[in-house]
Amino acid sequence: MAVTGFRRRIVALTVLIATAVVAILVVVSHVLLSGVTDADAHDLARTRAEAVAANVTAVGGRVVLTENSSEALDEVAWVYADGRLIDGNVPASVAERVEALAASRRSQTAAVDNYLLYARQVPIDGHHVMVIVRVDLTPYETSEQHSLTLSLILGGVTILLAGGVAHLVVRRALRVVHEMAALADDWGHHEPGRRFNLGAPRDEFGELGRTLDHLLERVDNALADERRLTDEIAHELRTPLTVLRGEAQLAQLSGEPVPPEAVLSEVDRLDAAITTILRAARARTDAGTRCDLRSAARQAIAGRAVEVAFPAKAEVAVAADVAVSLLLPLLENGLRHARSRVWITARIQGEAIVVDVLDDGPGFDPAEVDRVFEAGVTGGGGYGLGLPVVRRIAASAGGEVRAIADGRGHVEVTLPAARAAT
Repeated sequence: MAVTGFRRRIVALTVLIATAVVAILVVVSHVLLSGVTDADAHDLARTRAEAVAANVTAVGGRVVLTENSSEALDEVAWVYADGRLIDGNVPASVAERVEALAASRRSQTAAVDNYLLYARQVPIDGHHVMVIVRVDLTPYETSEQHSLTLSLILGGVTILLAGGVAHLVVRRALRVVHEMAALADDWGHHEPGRRFNLGAPRDEFGELGRTLDHLLERVDNALADERRLTDEIAHELRTPLTVLRGEAQLAQLSGEPVPPEAVLSEVDRLDAAITTILRAARARTDAGTRCDLRSAARQAIAGRAVEVAFPAKAEVAVAADVAVSLLLPLLENGLRHARSRVWITARIQGEAIVVDVLDDGPGFDPAEVDRVFEAGVTGGGGYGLGLPVVRRIAASAGGEVRAIADGRGHVEVTLPAARAAT
């Protein structure tokens, strides 16, 4: 329905524009034709008057015509000398106007009914001589009417053709758009990896194809991000649930109750994991959020054998629980792979604070350094989802995290520094 309405609006607009253009052309052509026919009528009147005036002369003090006029000429040309008609027959319908022109002493034109009257003064010494001719305007007006009628007919046909062509062109164009939209919708549901791949846009359809490809890319990324989030949540919840299940099975076999502190510890870990991941997935850092990075690092270390070297003042624009949740998996990863030493440092770099989590373990494979943050990639001893969680949390905090292959375990985290209070 919306497509049909759009097509109708385009066709209606085309017809409106064509009508306006045709109307302007018809008016202009009619005005020009009227000017041409009017000029032709005046030229004919002057030519006829000059022909008659050439035969007027004075003989013996009297004004006479050197050649006799034909009867046809007598009906359209008249000669007045000193206020008296000397040649021609003046019809009664124009007699009064002809006599008024004859009495004047200058050349002029006048319109009476469908006739053009033209008065020309003949210079003869001692006499007032006027030649007056009549031109029938009916043929010229008929020609103008026929031309106007033909112009209106051709204009109407042009308008209809413009509307028909616009309908066909718009229909074809919209069919292409409809097909592309239907394909993009189908791919988005069933084959999000499909693309139009039309290359560099050469027309509007190329632009549409590129836009739809970008939309499909975002849909594909959103679906992949959703899958990654599901995997990350499952990974973060699996470990404490495994511990709880082990404690319960151990208690079942031994007949002793499960230690409350073990249950509470793992429940707290579950709650922290759920809160952190959901916060990372849904929220961004609010303006004014800050925390002391040293305090967050101490909470993440929680008595583990980790060396700390931070500057005197290290405040980041990140919530404290997010900072702890960001550092904790990195420290656990370092402790799991270190030979004997794990340490964490921080340095100020412009408007950011860079945290380095290091260990003396084997480090990252240079060939895999760009893939360690992808779900499912692991260096062994885990599910390969700890670092993807770290990357998601860092992105939610407006920072970034990257692994460095320098022969040791080295992960670099960049977080925005807290602005100084004003």
